[in-house]
Amino acid sequence: MTETSGVAKIASRHAYAETIGRLRSEIERRHLTLFIAIDQKLEAERAGLELRPATLLIFGSPAAGTRVMEASPEAAIDLPLKILVWEDETAQVWVAVNDAAYLQRRHQLADDLLPVLGAARIVVETALI
Repeated sequence: MTETSGVAKIASRHAYAETIGRLRSEIERRHLTLFIAIDQKLEAERAGLELRPATLLIFGSPAAGTRVMEASPEAAIDLPLKILVWEDETAQVWVAVNDAAYLQRRHQLADDLLPVLGAARIVVETALI
């Protein structure tokens, strides 16, 4: 996984739809709440535009997220957690998440909240093995 500007990015070895399916399954397996899956390609088409396949999964644990927001109300700007899946011009599927250490620094959060902030990365790493 490579990290740039607080975003961790990994190439998926699975097709686009399978990658999303695997991520959804892992979110469910961990008893996390999938709040919404935004099909950004579909939304672009509704606006009369073209976009390669891209989906944003917004999910989390209300109990865990509340702990983060109690420590830093501004952290709500980065919660719930997000996973972005997209296909590039070569049909390579990519997955990106916010880097937990970046979020910790950004919101000046204690080390004990790192597992909450890092849950998206764990979901990705587990789903894509």
